[in-house]
Amino acid sequence: MRTIRIIEHISLDGVIQGPGGPEEDPTNGFDHGGWAFPHHDEAGGAAIDAAQGRGFDLLLGRRTYDIFARYWPHEQGDMADSLNAARKYVATHRPESLGWGPVEGLGADVAASLRRIKAGDGPDLIVWGSSTLTPPLIAERLADEVVLLVFPVLIGRGRRIFSDVVNPQEMTLLRSQTTPAGVIVSTYRPDGPMRTGSFADAAA
Repeated sequence: MRTIRIIEHISLDGVIQGPGGPEEDPTNGFDHGGWAFPHHDEAGGAAIDAAQGRGFDLLLGRRTYDIFARYWPHEQGDMADSLNAARKYVATHRPESLGWGPVEGLGADVAASLRRIKAGDGPDLIVWGSSTLTPPLIAERLADEVVLLVFPVLIGRGRRIFSDVVNPQEMTLLRSQTTPAGVIVSTYRPDGPMRTGSFADAAA
């Protein structure tokens, strides 16, 4: 059984679009790209390395795959080597145009493909970005961990990590740390349906 771990750079108001640079993802006129860079430090990099590990495969939506494919094959270093060598599983309607490999399209039934892949042998599956893929991963109870790097910025608009597709549920905090730059790195485990209650009842 393989572990699926979602890792996200996220603003205080939930935006995950374009953290790495101005040209990363200007979809829908988004002009705030690069918001994570000023708050990146050595501790944040170490947290990412720890969450990602050295041997892993990638699970990506098509937009994130294309962003990565434009950038990482031209880079050098440990991160580039790890991402370029990883097998990429991609949710896409155009599998014939996947050029950055090794790569495999997830087909029409993404959830069924993910269950098959997850049940097999292999390294952890790491999800970066992929705002259209993260909601069904949570909704289908396929994600084992969610690592959020919460940056001290408010952006106001842009694609967000979760959506109305996700059923209300609880997350258990496994560990948390704060970097010198003010980034809160928290690891959660999905933990069943959301409970509700009333403070009024508790006070009675």
